[in-house]
Amino acid sequence: MPHAPMPRFPTRFRWGVSTSAYQIEGAADTDGRGVSIWDTFAHSPGRIVDGSSGDVACDHYHRYAEDIALMAGLGINAYRFSVSWPRVLPTGAGAVNASGLDFYERLVDGVLARGIDPVATLFHWDLPQPLEDAGGWLNRDTAHRFAEYADVVAARLGDRVKLWITLNEPFIHMSLGYGMGVHAPGRMLLFDAFPVAHHQLLGHGLATAALRDRSGSPVAIANNYSPVRPVGDGPADLAAAAAYEALHNRLFTDPLLGRGYPAELGFDDAVVRDGDLDVIAAPIDVLGVNYYNPIGVRAPEEDSPLPFEPVPLDGYPRTAFDWPVAPDGLRELLGWLHRRYGADLPPIQITESGCAYDDRPDAQGRVHDPDRIGYLDGHLRAVHAAIADGVDVTGYFVWSLLDNWEWAEGFTKRFGLVHVDYPTGRRTPKSSYAWLRDVIATARREIPR
Repeated sequence: MPHAPMPRFPTRFRWGVSTSAYQIEGAADTDGRGVSIWDTFAHSPGRIVDGSSGDVACDHYHRYAEDIALMAGLGINAYRFSVSWPRVLPTGAGAVNASGLDFYERLVDGVLARGIDPVATLFHWDLPQPLEDAGGWLNRDTAHRFAEYADVVAARLGDRVKLWITLNEPFIHMSLGYGMGVHAPGRMLLFDAFPVAHHQLLGHGLATAALRDRSGSPVAIANNYSPVRPVGDGPADLAAAAAYEALHNRLFTDPLLGRGYPAELGFDDAVVRDGDLDVIAAPIDVLGVNYYNPIGVRAPEEDSPLPFEPVPLDGYPRTAFDWPVAPDGLRELLGWLHRRYGADLPPIQITESGCAYDDRPDAQGRVHDPDRIGYLDGHLRAVHAAIADGVDVTGYFVWSLLDNWEWAEGFTKRFGLVHVDYPTGRRTPKSSYAWLRDVIATARREIPR
């Protein structure tokens, strides 16, 4: 089904794709890389749906030049990747693995040579296992080790990385990794995981200072957000929705923008020391927004340990993850951020947005994914509408360039613009790749050179 022409975006809009180290790099035992919590988790029986791991993943470590060529063919002007902490500091601290840094230098120089801005995320969930053994993000010391790691990376790449992102989705890492146990490191602490939130944010603040000492490039954080919609209009349902919004959308934003932790969550804040909130609220240049879908919430059952119950939202198409496809939610979210934080809100970039479908090559080897084209078309239009509403949105990164290893789902969910045949590593651009290439080409013709 043909789509109407895409409306014009600002001339300096950042068009990009995103990936993460553990999901694509492979080379788990190459160049002195240390063990991460995801290595340990993935090799624990029963943790991953298909029993796979990221040991090889997409073999991006060896095929990065081919992947850069795919980026160049797409026409993007920015590439968001993550640095593997254990590839740089195998034990999380101490001795630097120079060959690991060499890989990221080759990657950064390679994308720059194709006119693409490197956007580096320092932590995309692959904590070095020795740090987890010492308590992980429950341990305040991890925040300081993170700042030291940021300093090491920025000392090598600070003159070339164009945007730094400290943390990726700290809410998801806290809730699924430490709260519910379905992601690495597999702990089940529920609301006792609050120290993980605080220490991640403290690490962000300390790393921000380290980055500014080494690099003149802007600094951001990438938060996951979901508009919260009460299912039911009773007072208990509305209270449940408010509690979930405070946890998911405000816990990692209010303190970043100088407003402290949401008091209504009632966390034991004994881990918060004098001066911590000032470190956390150091100004950032960009707020990264990762958006996939809204969430429905209602009042919980009486015996629930949580003050809310997530429930499916009806009336939307679904992805292979069974997530609702709701572009209206992205416009809603951006408007909420704009209204709530006002002048305190820095420019926004959509640092992840994408969808999983069961994409398969046809008899001619082509991969048609019209549902992904529809998804991207709708969400780009939602961003454009938010800009027209007065929200300062300066970029959109598709998740993801490649089909990849999708955490606890293993290889069963495909998000890529490029299909990957995992046994051979063969890359095949999908029809969504060609569609987005044409959208970007039209948009970038408007950019003066």
